[in-house]
Amino acid sequence: METKLTRIAEKARENPKLKFTTLVHLINEETLMAAHMGMPERKASGVDGVSKAEYEESLEANVKDLVARMKRQAYKPQAVRRVYIPKPGSNKMRPLGIPAYEDKLVQVTMARILNAIYEQDFLGCSYGFRPGRGCHDALKALNAIIENRPINYIVDADIKGFFDNVDHKWMMECLKLRIADPNMLRLIARFLKAGIVEAGVSYGTPEGTPQGGVVSPILANVYLHYVLDVWFYSTVRKHCKGEAHMVRYADDFVCCFQYEEDARWFYNALQSRLKKFNLEIAEEKSQIITFGRQAEARSRAGGKKPKTFDFLGFTHYCSRSKRGKFRVKRKTSSKKYRASILRCKEWLKKHRNMPAPYIWWLIRPKLWGNYRYYGITDNAPMLYKFLYEVEKLLFKWLNRRSQRKSFDWEKFRLFLKKFPLPTPRIFVNIYDVRVRIFA
Repeated sequence: METKLTRIAEKARENPKLKFTTLVHLINEETLMAAHMGMPERKASGVDGVSKAEYEESLEANVKDLVARMKRQAYKPQAVRRVYIPKPGSNKMRPLGIPAYEDKLVQVTMARILNAIYEQDFLGCSYGFRPGRGCHDALKALNAIIENRPINYIVDADIKGFFDNVDHKWMMECLKLRIADPNMLRLIARFLKAGIVEAGVSYGTPEGTPQGGVVSPILANVYLHYVLDVWFYSTVRKHCKGEAHMVRYADDFVCCFQYEEDARWFYNALQSRLKKFNLEIAEEKSQIITFGRQAEARSRAGGKKPKTFDFLGFTHYCSRSKRGKFRVKRKTSSKKYRASILRCKEWLKKHRNMPAPYIWWLIRPKLWGNYRYYGITDNAPMLYKFLYEVEKLLFKWLNRRSQRKSFDWEKFRLFLKKFPLPTPRIFVNIYDVRVRIFA
């Protein structure tokens, strides 16, 4: 499989206009077995209630039956089980789709094939759900663009309900630019149209791609590659009088401009572009702000602070280095910070009756997880603030385990010396840029 995928990637890279006519045969017993072996344990099951362990009881027979159904085109993906999870920082719930287990196996294999093709096409501005790229790489690229290029304006845009509003017809048109295998296209279309089951009721899915599906991220990247990335670098930049750059992570993106007129033209053009593909901007979350070296200087001269914007959980703001040089700095956004504190509060409230040393050892990974993501250059104060708030929560809930207080503050500080919590540290150097940042 790896050799075949490597060959597909080479062909896609050598000929950007090549259409692949035979792909679905790669979804076979061997690749499905490999997908099963790599599937995580104890994951939630789909509408059929089948888990990995249950599927494994008759693994060979199940896989052979699945391949046989695919060959005679009798295989149809089952509806996705829809559940809701809390949306960090708000009272809203985020919809999540859980496919049936055998559908996960097919999606994993399909995603590997699509990645082999489209990784050769995707532009440098795209960072979400791609091998070797992540949130920190996107942040590093954005930092390099604003600090090293003549950027004065930021368009911070948000696509309203992107995953729920992907147009299936346009999606298939995008895929047909690279895939000419009718069986593969039919299979993808069936996944898009599989429907959802919520509270025992089945619903059709005339549009959208469920968040949680294994193949959804690559399909979303393909869609936005043609809808947004290619359009930005082939059309928008040619229209602009000054420099223009974009950094995109999935459906979250930031565009940087040298001139205000270019930023405003793009914002209007973006709305028309998205409307063509049945998408729209969430206006309450989108804005054009002055941001950059000149914005910082003008604001300082006027005695005001320049505006800020949020991207990937960080608030970006204009500042200066110790030597007085312009710098872009980041801190944990207030929305994400409150969500992290709330999660710790709910966890401690639920587990407060456990022995104190157990609570200590179980909460350490939660702190490390926060440090590893938010431990980025200039954000140390927010990490220490987070640690302090967690300590206060520990003190509060350990003292609510009975009518008599377990600790006073002095005794609690002594306990912290015996069972210290992890000290914040910076894991990510924002200036360590190892990926191509300009498309």
